[in-house]
Amino acid sequence: MPSALKADGITVQFGGVVAVDNVSLDVQQGTILGLIGPNGAGKTTLFNALTGFVPLKAGRIALHGQDVTHLAPHARVRAGMGRTFQTERPFEELTLLENVLVAAFLREPKRRHAEQLAMQVLEQVGLADRHDQPALDLNLARRRRLELAKALAVQPRVLFLDEMMAGLNPPALKEMIGFVRELAAQDLTIVMVEHIMEAIIELSDHVIVMANGHVITEGLPREVIEDPRVITAYLGED
Repeated sequence: MPSALKADGITVQFGGVVAVDNVSLDVQQGTILGLIGPNGAGKTTLFNALTGFVPLKAGRIALHGQDVTHLAPHARVRAGMGRTFQTERPFEELTLLENVLVAAFLREPKRRHAEQLAMQVLEQVGLADRHDQPALDLNLARRRRLELAKALAVQPRVLFLDEMMAGLNPPALKEMIGFVRELAAQDLTIVMVEHIMEAIIELSDHVIVMANGHVITEGLPREVIEDPRVITAYLGED
């Protein structure tokens, strides 16, 4: 199976602090990589490095064989990356359709085609019936779905999900897991940073665990979460 995303020796440094230290990964087409670890492990920094939001001190990133190491975030989007953000910041006075149009125009410069694409992804995430409502009216679960719709509107080949499940109640969590599972079934490659272990176990094909900027272990979800090194990283020696 071909690599959709490959990163070698990713190192990120802020002043004298090495936030990500020589991390490599290889995500195969159509699979889901779960990236977990305690707070301060370097997950979000790695995530931002892969998507172009923080510069590398060292390393290389390839998207479907194309070197994207030095591309700006918007150029990586055009190359095939899409991402969500931990904190949703929709244009609250705009409708859901207008919010998604902002992203859709990156792929479809003609408004009619962009609207068709925006409605298609709103349908995917179960928000098509609310397309003319302002984003201000959305609860947390629907804001997350709108965030997902915006990421899908750029038609990514690799989708990065940044803690999409955090704070969701059990029904909304189950619903979001279902959305992500459907996306993977469509051969979309997904990299997800997540603290909700239910989502990691149910969705991930492979899991990487980070602590203090390093990868401490990786493998199948259930094997990884039972690893003593992972338990220690989360809970401490005692």
